Amino acid sequence: MRRLIIEEPYSRAALWSRRLALFSLAVGAIAIILARSQAVDPTATLSVFAGAILVACLALLFAGTAAVIIWRTGRRGASVVASGIFLAALLLCYPAYLAANAVRLPLLNDVSTDLVDPPQFSRSKIALAARNQSTPEVLPPQVRQEQRLAYPNIQPILLDQEADEAYQLVQRAIAARGWKIVEQTPPGGRIGVGHIDAVDRTLIMGFPADVTIRMRPLAGQTRVDVRSVSRVGRHDYGSNAQRITKFAAEIQSQLDAAK
Repeated sequence: MRRLIIEEPYSRAALWSRRLALFSLAVGAIAIILARSQAVDPTATLSVFAGAILVACLALLFAGTAAVIIWRTGRRGASVVASGIFLAALLLCYPAYLAANAVRLPLLNDVSTDLVDPPQFSRSKIALAARNQSTPEVLPPQVRQEQRLAYPNIQPILLDQEADEAYQLVQRAIAARGWKIVEQTPPGGRIGVGHIDAVDRTLIMGFPADVTIRMRPLAGQTRVDVRSVSRVGRHDYGSNAQRITKFAAEIQSQLDAAK
């Protein structure tokens, strides 16, 4: 006589946890694609991504409910709960990182190596068109003081090169970083100061950040000042300081390669 073995059914909460986690990843991917393609306004893109975060949180809630049900009733679905938690965490790790930076760092979206006289963005037609007809304003001294406290290592770049050589070096560093040059003026003329406006994009969402670089000749040296401004949002979560730091490191790499 055969024995009838009845297996415990899967927890429905566990199944819904994984379904919601997968859906949140799909919505998040759509938001990233929309942002990087610049098909819609950044505000709409952020709204879509916020919806993905909400669904991921809901998936974690179902996962917690399923874990309790499985523990008490012995239903199947522990592996499904684990996959739901893992998939939801994949989406939530990025906003969690941003939230941690928002708490740790001051409310800034404009960082400069020169706090007294920050480099100014060009107001030419080409530059304005690249920035959607907007020009970042000069921040008040008290806000710049917050930058000084948060990012003490953001300092002017001093190069032991003449202005023309420094200008070429900066161009190579910009190309290596993948920035798009909007406008450039080599050193020389009446004031002798070189200038480059460029646009960079954030790694994941691809939101634009405007960068202006000033090259000022000194006695046997060239001082390079960089200013980076996020175009989207009031908080840059440290991205502008990182951009300037990586640019300075790239210049050093270019110098080392030339030796």
